[in-house]
Amino acid sequence: MIFWEEGTYACAGCGTPLFASKAKYEHGTGWPSFFEPIDVSRLELREDRSYLMVRTEVATFAAGCFWGVEHKFRRIPGVVDTQVGYTGGRTDHPSYEEVCTDRTGHAEAVEVRFDPSRVSYKELLEAFFSLHDPTQLNRQGPDAGTQYRSAIFSHGEEQRRQALEAVAALEASGRFRKPVVTQVVPAGEFTRAEEYHQRYYEKNGGSCRF
Repeated sequence: MIFWEEGTYACAGCGTPLFASKAKYEHGTGWPSFFEPIDVSRLELREDRSYLMVRTEVATFAAGCFWGVEHKFRRIPGVVDTQVGYTGGRTDHPSYEEVCTDRTGHAEAVEVRFDPSRVSYKELLEAFFSLHDPTQLNRQGPDAGTQYRSAIFSHGEEQRRQALEAVAALEASGRFRKPVVTQVVPAGEFTRAEEYHQRYYEKNGGSCRF
């Protein structure tokens, strides 16, 4: 079995990266020498025992405290992996303490890697709006500051289009009495948060402000 397409291949069940290849990889000949992460993909075992590669896509959302937001997205079928971090600000590689000062312009955000054959970007947008109050400006519940703003960081024009349409549809629905303040901005540099923030909800037995 030969994999010709450039990319990082991952387990179809859990999303764990298996190997990366810039050229071809012949199954059974050992690990390739090229291990640079590119676009994570999935391996799906078919009935004929061959593998089908399915590309994953990335979406980035900010909806308040990233602990609970990540936990909610991880429970959606079709979400392959997540990580929390900081994006949308003015400084490079900020720390949690710096972001908490509300001076860097960064938002606490969740990067969601998903399989579009199992869950669509539109469905992720629907989940995003259901798990926070998009009418609260620069806060969610007791957490106040621009780092807790409601924002969609779009990857490409198609995501931007769908995000803007989703915001407009939500405003037109009359679901909220106050205006929707969710920002739709192009995705920029994403700084992965400190390790103790990753999957915080799972590590702490559900102890989260979310």
